[in-house]
Amino acid sequence: MERYYQPEIECASREEIIAIQNKKLKEQVKHVWDNVPYYRKKMEEAGVTPDDVQTIDDLKKLPFLSKSDLRDAYPYGLVGVPLKDCVRIQSTSGTTGKRVVAFYTKEDIDLWEDCCARAIVAAGGTNEDVCQVSYGYGLFTGGPGLNGGSHKVGCLTVPTSSGNTERQIMFIRDLNTTILCCTPSYAAYLGETMKEMGLSPEEIPLKAGIFGAEAWSEEMRHDIEKTLGIKAYDIYGLTELSGPGVAFECCAQSGMHINEDHFLAEIIDPNTGEPLPDGTKGELVFTSLDKKAFPLLRYRTRDVCMLTREKCPCGRTHVKMAKPMGRTDDMLIIRGVNVFPSQIETVLLNHGYPANYQILVDRVNNSDTLEVLVEMTPEMFTDDMGEITRRQKQLVDGLKSMLGIKAKVTLVSPKTITRSEGKAVRVIDKRKI
Repeated sequence: MERYYQPEIECASREEIIAIQNKKLKEQVKHVWDNVPYYRKKMEEAGVTPDDVQTIDDLKKLPFLSKSDLRDAYPYGLVGVPLKDCVRIQSTSGTTGKRVVAFYTKEDIDLWEDCCARAIVAAGGTNEDVCQVSYGYGLFTGGPGLNGGSHKVGCLTVPTSSGNTERQIMFIRDLNTTILCCTPSYAAYLGETMKEMGLSPEEIPLKAGIFGAEAWSEEMRHDIEKTLGIKAYDIYGLTELSGPGVAFECCAQSGMHINEDHFLAEIIDPNTGEPLPDGTKGELVFTSLDKKAFPLLRYRTRDVCMLTREKCPCGRTHVKMAKPMGRTDDMLIIRGVNVFPSQIETVLLNHGYPANYQILVDRVNNSDTLEVLVEMTPEMFTDDMGEITRRQKQLVDGLKSMLGIKAKVTLVSPKTITRSEGKAVRVIDKRKI
C-alpha cells in the first residue's frame, strides 16, 4: 500500500493544486517586487507590475532569471528578506569561480525538509527505518536536505557524508541500514565493494536507495538494484531552488513528481523562450512559490526534459518530469559537481597556457573520470619529465581549487590537439548515460 508524507497535498485534485499555485504566485510576485530591487528592475524593463500577475496563466509575462543573473547579483542581490532573518546558506560552483550562494530562512528550510521527507516516504521510508545519508554535507545541498527529511519522517538518521567506504559498509551492516541516500555512482561503487567482500543482496539489509545529483541510465539503475537488492529511486533538485526534493520518484519509477505546491514548472523553447505544451521536450524553468530568502521567479535550469500529467498508479497528482535528457548550455555534472569548460579555461589562462585544450569525461567502474589535455606552445615545450610532472601538478591543484574535484591533467606537445574548422570540440563525454 502506497504511503504519503502529506497526503492532502500530494494527492490533491488539479483544481486544488492550481488554487494553491495561483494564491502563492500572486503573493510571491508582490514579495519579490517589494524586496528584490534586482528583479523589480527586470520587471519594470519588461513593463510588468504585480497587478499583471493574478494567476499562473500570467506567468509568461514575467522575465526569466538565468545563471548569469545569479553571478551578476552575487552575493546579496537576490536576497528577499533582511539578512538577520536568514539562518543558512548553501552553495554550488558558478561559471567563473564565483559560487552560486542560496539563502534560507528557518521557514524555507522547514519546507525544503518537507519536500525531502515526501521523497523518503515515497521510497517506502517510515519511522522504523534507518536512513544512511551518504551525500556530502557542508555547502553541498545533498547531505543537509536528506538529513532534514529523514528527521521529519522519524528515521534513525546516519549522517555518514560521502567517502570512507569501509565505514559506510560497516554502518550499513552493523546498524541494519534500510535506506541509502547518495549519488548513483557511489551507490554502484558500494555495491561492487560489498560484492567483492562476498556479500549477496540477501545479506545486505538495504531495501531502498534515493540517488541523485548526477545523470544515470536505466541500465545503471538495474545494476544497482540487482547488486544491492533494493529499489532505486531518482531525486531531482538544484541549489538555486533549495536542493534535492524539488522532484522525486514514486513506486512507478516513470518520472519524478514535482512538488507543485512549492515549485511551479514550465517547459520552454530554449531559443524563443515561448512556453511549450506538456509532453514536448524543452528547457525546464522553475518558479519558487514560497521560498522567501532567495525567491527565484522563472529560473532557467538549462535542463532539457518533458512534463506529463498522466494519471500515476501511486495516487499522487503532481505533475511528473522526465529524467533530464541533456543541457542547453555546456555545463557538465561530474560526480555530482557542476563543471563548466569556462572554469577550466580560466585556470589554464591564469597559469599562462593558451586556450587550446580538450576535456575528456568517462565513467570507469561506475565513477566519473575527468581528464584535461593541455597543449603546450613551442616556447613552453620541454621533454624534461620532471618539469612536465611539476607543471601538471600545478594545474591539478589549480583545477581542484576552482572545481572542488580532482582532475587528471596531461600536457601534450604543440599541435597535438586536432583543430576544428568550426566550433572547437572542447568536450568529449564518453559516459553512456
